[in-house]
Amino acid sequence: MSLPVAALLLLAMAMPLVEVTDAGSVFNVTDFGAVGDRKTDNSKAFLRAWMKACASPGRPAVVVPRGDYLLHPLVFRGPCRGYMEMHVAGVLRAPAGLDAFRGCQEWVHFTSIDGLLVTGGGTFDGRGATAWPLNECPRKPDCKFLPTSIKLGRVRNATITGVTSLDSKSFHVTVAGSQDVHIHRVSIRAPRDSPNTDGVHIQGSSNVRVTDSAVGTGDDCVSVGPGTSDVLVSGVSCGPGHGISVGSLGRYPGEEDVRRLRVANCTIAGTSNGVRIKTWRGGSRPTAVSGLVFEDIVMRMVRNPIIIDQEYCPYTSCHESEQRPSAVRISDVKFKNIRGVSATKVAVKLSCSEASPCRELELRDIDLRYVRRGVATQSRCAHVAGGVAGGTLVPPSCI
Repeated sequence: MSLPVAALLLLAMAMPLVEVTDAGSVFNVTDFGAVGDRKTDNSKAFLRAWMKACASPGRPAVVVPRGDYLLHPLVFRGPCRGYMEMHVAGVLRAPAGLDAFRGCQEWVHFTSIDGLLVTGGGTFDGRGATAWPLNECPRKPDCKFLPTSIKLGRVRNATITGVTSLDSKSFHVTVAGSQDVHIHRVSIRAPRDSPNTDGVHIQGSSNVRVTDSAVGTGDDCVSVGPGTSDVLVSGVSCGPGHGISVGSLGRYPGEEDVRRLRVANCTIAGTSNGVRIKTWRGGSRPTAVSGLVFEDIVMRMVRNPIIIDQEYCPYTSCHESEQRPSAVRISDVKFKNIRGVSATKVAVKLSCSEASPCRELELRDIDLRYVRRGVATQSRCAHVAGGVAGGTLVPPSCI
């Protein structure tokens, strides 16, 4: 284990997780005019409660009691004087369709905050079914993404725990430009055919942990985007969906590297992919992916349990620029103690870039059996420049 990963684990064990409100001022949204009747737009009441709490020292709490609260797109902005808590016991419900989201890409957006806890056992209902038919991204390359349900943008020292995100219009939770974030014991749910409903998407952020959570969506359970470092994904139950993915990477100019990710002690079931690295063909400035560890993972009826795909392009016709080999450099990636059942014969697929072959790959103690007894699983490799394999290897290594 490398020192950066070891240090990350020690940090994860050392940092306390606060799940209850310490003594502090309480700002109940109903005292500011909120009505939990599922019909009233409560945006102004929530914002008034937030602003009052934000101006208070100590550990103020915005409390949402039981009820069903319609909430239009809203930005909870800092900086604040104290460590902010939002305690949601009720249901927050997004507006139907997209009319309320004109010029807005997020539903609930926390930004410029140092010290935040979102908890309380409540539900963020994105009402995605009213908008999914309007999503053009599965078929149109230059589409506009639908709104994210919860965004942490430019926050530090933040925890989301003990809440449910249901049927987001697009991504459930996005962590962007943030540091020291913990997403713990959350439930994220959307149908398997809901488009672009990634459970947790992380980009441009560092020291992010996603732990002990259940994620079942129509896209990646957890996705790690450009400019991300020191991420731990542990104890996650994933499925349905597209698995746990790094990427996609390499599509846009100026993307930054992805470094130091550990995915461990997870169960992935009924997904189209297990653990995956995906990069677009073509691309501009070369970026790097390195220091990744995928270990102690159980696969149950997964179509591509272990996959590196550097020929990623989900559209029937790709742009001419995307016909060139990927410029993303992949190195120092370890797959260890991954076992279970593959829904396809090719259980390990390492399809790297002709322009920048994968280096320093490791396969160790891999035991992936085909769902049909008596039929052996296979490995396929392309453009792998170097690596090691050892221990149990089912299927046999192609490195």
